[in-house]
Amino acid sequence: MTQAPTPTADTVRRLVRSLLKEGGDDTAGPDVRPVTEGRAYTWWVGARHVLRLAPDREASALRRRELRLRDLVRPHVPVAVPTSVAHGDWAPGLAYTLDTKVPGGTADEHDVSAVGEADLAGLLTGLRTVPVRQAEALGVPRTAPRSLEALRRMAVHAAERLAAADEFDAARLHQLTPPGAAQLAAQPGTAVLTHHGLTGEHVVVSADGRVRGVLEWTRAALGDPAEDIAGLAAAVGSPAAVRAATLAGYGARPCLRGLWLARCDAVIRLADHLEGRAGGSPVLLRTQLRSAWEPILLERLSDFKEDEPEP
Repeated sequence: MTQAPTPTADTVRRLVRSLLKEGGDDTAGPDVRPVTEGRAYTWWVGARHVLRLAPDREASALRRRELRLRDLVRPHVPVAVPTSVAHGDWAPGLAYTLDTKVPGGTADEHDVSAVGEADLAGLLTGLRTVPVRQAEALGVPRTAPRSLEALRRMAVHAAERLAAADEFDAARLHQLTPPGAAQLAAQPGTAVLTHHGLTGEHVVVSADGRVRGVLEWTRAALGDPAEDIAGLAAAVGSPAAVRAATLAGYGARPCLRGLWLARCDAVIRLADHLEGRAGGSPVLLRTQLRSAWEPILLERLSDFKEDEPEP
């Protein structure tokens, strides 16, 4: 694997100056700064662009596929998908993309309004209309649905560890029983294009609560639509996520499946972090746990028709 050099402000400025044709001497150039501390491969460029540098060949392949996938997705969704103004290699075999910035904050910073929930519904609806064969032709992989029962068992053990640390009430996991997990198994023939990474930082939200765009499409996969519902539950809260999915035409089964995927994931991730087995921000992980465990009216339903049609 190619060992990527660590990019510096001078490295980024020289590259961007050659792309945007800005600056007239060796020291002039646009204002550049890392997007966040500790992420040396993603940089703001002025007020209108973001430069993403792939750190290795695997990431480079994902970046190149993402360029084509974004073009495929863009006509189908009502929110902005970043547009590349330049792309190529910033080091031998290592790709870069210079994208236009999608204006707004993130779902970690702003609450999503009722109109924003309709935006999310349009996103989920649009992803379902992207032709699967075209996505496969771009190299988007198929992923098998996760076993909710296996995840439930892992979450039960993780919840007990969190309870011992006074972080969580382990009894809350008892709401999801083994028969309930079996009833919420993914249904055959429901694979669609999924973003598969709808975290708060990837959902662009304006101050008025509208969802303006979705970033970072490198993890996209053809698979279980409940994974995107789960991502939204942790990012914007379970009630908003389920309302958006319902507006998008999803029934009780995928909504509840997404809800419980999110809840189990949030418990496991926080437990792993507190025990030193995973990184991340403890503040963010606790926020995601609270968001995923917000109560919703739908979970009061004890059962639903087994032949309930899916869109």
